[in-house]
Amino acid sequence: MSNEHEEQVTRELLNGESPASPAEIEDRLSALGVHYTTITHPPMRTVEDSRRYRNGVPGGYSKNLFLRNKKGRMWLVTLLEDRQVDLRDLGQRIGAGRVSFASSQRLMHYLGVVPGAVTPFAVANDLSGSVPLVIDKALLDCDPLHFHPCDNSMTTTVSAEGLLRYLSACQHEPHILDFDAPSLEA
Repeated sequence: MSNEHEEQVTRELLNGESPASPAEIEDRLSALGVHYTTITHPPMRTVEDSRRYRNGVPGGYSKNLFLRNKKGRMWLVTLLEDRQVDLRDLGQRIGAGRVSFASSQRLMHYLGVVPGAVTPFAVANDLSGSVPLVIDKALLDCDPLHFHPCDNSMTTTVSAEGLLRYLSACQHEPHILDFDAPSLEA
């Protein structure tokens, strides 16, 4: 089932290739020796959807923000799902200046996903290394972690160590940000 955002976005990366499928994400995890499980469920586009369908499954759940600044630089920020985010403060913390949400087409071109399916696993599609990844330090303290495998009708569960191994193999060492530290503007 597709939604209106998906219908408006050409499903290809900037280089014209197709984005990684959930099966390809799982193959990468397997090749790295990362233990994972994947379940299917109704499409989840929001944190509220996730809470509705998870049925008390423990672990770390995230919200993922695909941002850009006025110069066109982009960032993927993965943080605990219940974090309140001030984009002005976040932009300062990541050294981006003023940031806003990037377009759906830019999201597809660089990360190969549509809104509602944004995930750190999508860095596999960023072959040019154009999108730095920022991860909430507190999220990495959770066990296990749950993310969409580039499809919001599935959730893949991994350990924090497994996620970091995957990101390293994709040449996307994350900047780990302590969101609990005082704001730069404080």
